[in-house]
Amino acid sequence: MARFSISLVSDRTEIIEHADAYQQEGPLTTFFAFAGGREVIDSWSARLASFRTVDVIAVRRVRDATPDSIEFDEQAFDEPTAAPLLRSA
Repeated sequence: MARFSISLVSDRTEIIEHADAYQQEGPLTTFFAFAGGREVIDSWSARLASFRTVDVIAVRRVRDATPDSIEFDEQAFDEPTAAPLLRSA
């Protein structure tokens, strides 16, 4: 299971724990936990949270990082004044 960070237009950030996936359901973006070892969203999946899609700026999958697991993309620092590239999961 993963965690997702959701940035909203109200300058608020929400963290959804134990979510496996998310999908748009009509006007909502809904986060799910899979059930029984399944790897797809189906009728057995548990809905964890829903947000109005128009209020969602970004959704990021968050993994627990340790100092040893952090890697940098060398290409992101080609120019001396360039800012690192941001990537989302």
